[in-house]
Amino acid sequence: MCVDIDSCIDNCQYGGMKKSVSVLSTCCPPVLQGRLSQADAEELAGTFKAIADPARLRLLNFIAAQPSGEACVCYLMKPLDISQPTVSHHLKVMYDAGLLDRERRGTWVYYRIVPERLGALRDALAFASNHHPQEKTAARKR
Repeated sequence: MCVDIDSCIDNCQYGGMKKSVSVLSTCCPPVLQGRLSQADAEELAGTFKAIADPARLRLLNFIAAQPSGEACVCYLMKPLDISQPTVSHHLKVMYDAGLLDRERRGTWVYYRIVPERLGALRDALAFASNHHPQEKTAARKR
C-alpha cells in the first residue's frame, strides 16, 4: 500500500486554514497596470531614441532657448561646434521623429519644436495623479 505523505502533512498542517484571494487582492493596487498601449510605447520609444544623443539634446535645448522659439540651421553649427552635414543629419532625425517642425525661407531652413510631441514624452513618464507630492520630490532627487 502506497501512502501520499505530502498530502497527509498538508491536510494536517494547513487543512484548517482558509485561503482568501480576495483579501490579498484588495490590500494593494495592481502593479502591472499602465496607460500606454504597445503601439504607443513603440512609437514613443522611437522618439526617445531620437533624443538619446548628446548633440541632439543640445540642439533641441538650443532651439527651445531661442526667444522666437525657432532657429535657422545656419546658426546651429557654431554653438555646438559640429559641421553643417552633421547638424542637418541630427535635425532630420528629430524632424522624422516628430520633435521638430521646419520651414524653408529662401536658402535657409528654420526649425522649431513641436510642443505636443514633447508633451507626449513628458506625459508617458508622468506620475499618476494619485501619487503623493513627497513621492514626486523624492523621485526627482534620485
